Amino acid sequence: MEEIDIAVITKRSIHGVFALTSRTFVIQIVSFLANFLLTIFLSPAIFGVYFVVSAAIAFLSYFSDIGLAAALIQKKEAITRQDLVTTFTLQQILVITVVLIALLLSNFVGSFYHLEKEGTILFQALAVAFFLSSLKTIPSIILERNLHFEKLVIPQIVETFFFSVVVVVLAMKGFGVYSFTYAVLARGISGVIAIYIISPWRPGLGFSKDSARRLLSFGIPFQLNSFLALVKDDLFIAYLGKALPLAQVGFIGFAQKWAYAPLRLIMDNVIRVTFPSFSRLQHETEVLEKAIEKSIFAACFLIFPALVGLVALSPYFIHLIPKYLKWEPAILSLAFFAITAALSSISTPLTNALNAIGKIKVSLYLMVFWTIATWVLTPIFIIFFGFNGVAIASSLIASSVVLVVYLTKKYVKFNVFAATMYPFLAAAIMGVAVYFLSPILVKSLISLVFMICMGAVLYFLCIFLFARNEVLADARLVISHLKR
Repeated sequence: MEEIDIAVITKRSIHGVFALTSRTFVIQIVSFLANFLLTIFLSPAIFGVYFVVSAAIAFLSYFSDIGLAAALIQKKEAITRQDLVTTFTLQQILVITVVLIALLLSNFVGSFYHLEKEGTILFQALAVAFFLSSLKTIPSIILERNLHFEKLVIPQIVETFFFSVVVVVLAMKGFGVYSFTYAVLARGISGVIAIYIISPWRPGLGFSKDSARRLLSFGIPFQLNSFLALVKDDLFIAYLGKALPLAQVGFIGFAQKWAYAPLRLIMDNVIRVTFPSFSRLQHETEVLEKAIEKSIFAACFLIFPALVGLVALSPYFIHLIPKYLKWEPAILSLAFFAITAALSSISTPLTNALNAIGKIKVSLYLMVFWTIATWVLTPIFIIFFGFNGVAIASSLIASSVVLVVYLTKKYVKFNVFAATMYPFLAAAIMGVAVYFLSPILVKSLISLVFMICMGAVLYFLCIFLFARNEVLADARLVISHLKR
């Protein structure tokens, strides 16, 4: 494994953000087109089946890892072949166990959620696809540890392409739920082939007690954190599949998917880069502080305007796009999930930084709080607000970002106000303008596109006016590293 210095970390991190964002943008475009077509050809109930079954598999998948992948990335010392083989062996034992349990429980899951035969087979296909996904772990760790982010996204593009093409073609041909079944298998097989071409690794079985002990000291709390996130999110969605009609779960999934789209496009890439980068900078306090501020600013710079524009223009999307009126009940949930996403663009980099510097227990305590709050508040909000209560409760819980800032500042000094103020002001001005001008100007899809472009121009003019010096300084830094 490579050992790299601060200059190389900075250069590869900048390259990584651009590589991941640009390539992920391609993925999002493909996913957007696929999702758009699916919402035309498939009913909300079919979406609800896929949403619930995917959450059930995600719940089982968290028992297949004990945080060893994250421990390898966060490890201060160089990782060895012994570390990799031990990790691979332990993971495959867990994965195969979970897959067998999932297959044995598939009929029970089907009857519990009143799924037809097609839904049960989809659950089984997702279990097999999960096993295929586990085979990608070690090649991905090697790339991520060495900050070769530009290669990491290639398998994702391949997987997205195969999944999108298969699911859309089959949905158009009337395969219904089976469209997802064949698509998830195509995604799993293509992803494994792609990652081993890009990052060859010779799998091996073995076990080192010393290696396992060192990795598990970080890995177990990390995985417990992830497990609680699963209980908070995916398991709760599985509960919703039982508590609410599948059509209403489909509305929740629709709203959450679109509201979180900017977060997934930007934040997933920032996390993918910053966790290994912050881990390599954990002894360089001043550099780490500046890196945290830059990561928050970059996330808010792009996520805030996207969310504001999405919320302001969503009613026009619903009414102007053919066959989209059926999603109108999800508009309120979309707005509140957007608030959650905006606040998460601040809290996520901070919990990521806590993990990278080894303060995994602090982020674990936060996750305990969020999990309890979700399971206590959301059912109450559903009673008062119906299915929209899920999104309303989510936004309220996300306001605990204030607590995340307070706890992180105990270990690393940074200025969250400076990192978020200008993107917030610029996005607010843009949102007000779009809100009042849209009823006058938006009459067709062409005028809707024009309004989107006008809002983007207004936002960038405002952000340049408010933060001219910071934007120019960051641009010069990025350009200088990209030229190298």
